[in-house]
Amino acid sequence: MRKSLMRMTFRQLQIFRAVCESRSYSRAAEEMALTQPAVSLQIRQLEELIDQPLFDYVAKKLYLTPAAEVLLKASEDVFGRLESLDMQLSDLQGSLQGQLNLAVESSAKYLVPHLFAAFRAQHPEVSLQLVVVNHAMAVKRLSASRDDLLIMSQVPSELALDFFPFFNNPIVAVAPPTHPLCSVERLRLSDLSDFPLLVREPGSGTRKACEEYCHQKRAHFAQLIEIGSSESQVEAVIAGLGLALLPRHAVRLELAAGLLRELPVEELPLLRSWCVVHNRGKRLSPVAQAFLDFIRVERLQISALGERFAAAPTAA
Repeated sequence: MRKSLMRMTFRQLQIFRAVCESRSYSRAAEEMALTQPAVSLQIRQLEELIDQPLFDYVAKKLYLTPAAEVLLKASEDVFGRLESLDMQLSDLQGSLQGQLNLAVESSAKYLVPHLFAAFRAQHPEVSLQLVVVNHAMAVKRLSASRDDLLIMSQVPSELALDFFPFFNNPIVAVAPPTHPLCSVERLRLSDLSDFPLLVREPGSGTRKACEEYCHQKRAHFAQLIEIGSSESQVEAVIAGLGLALLPRHAVRLELAAGLLRELPVEELPLLRSWCVVHNRGKRLSPVAQAFLDFIRVERLQISALGERFAAAPTAA
């Protein structure tokens, strides 16, 4: 091993990781509570230690060099091992401690806090770092192994992944209560196609699943209105801008309050499963392994949670 690498410090690696994450010296300085010259100095010292440049500036944008990519991967391994050591030491003391780094697709963000709360009741000293992403971003994070675990519906087949389906995610058609289709007792999916359909951005997993399903059922909507978030999508339906295909749990409060109505479409709900996913062969931290074991073992708790989130609304 090069002797110069032994002079590398954890603080330098933390600063380096902050620059990689933000792609900015100034934003990394704010995050690390340092001045920008201090960040520049630490990066320059790192470059001297590895004898290669770490960043390139092109059109005022910061890009990682091949050396930076390698160093970033090594730093993730180093800090991952330290985190695992911390958790193992805590485990030896009789309690599980540490942080679960969890990424979830946006359609699961309503469920996961309740799921983690049930897990934390067993392990009160575990904290959570939660990142909410769309499907396309989730796949990128899996490719880069950014998180301990990830919860998603459509598991990409092109990656080497281990996954465990644990929770049903029914997608239903919703409309404002004054919509003319609300007076119809029985509908086909194609009956909805004359009305505007509110959809998420192209990277959304729910949109992808619904588009594939509608194509399969030959329901072709003449007008699509793209909405950037599920919350805005719900409000747009309430406002009367169109219909939407949404996870039932995501609109459970609006259905219960009478702000929305679930349409009686014969081909719905579209049933998918949420899965907890990680890269095959990935060394899981004790906290991540405990959370995965909890999902696999606590079927009764999760089923009870599922009844609250996925139950069809009672007719008024």
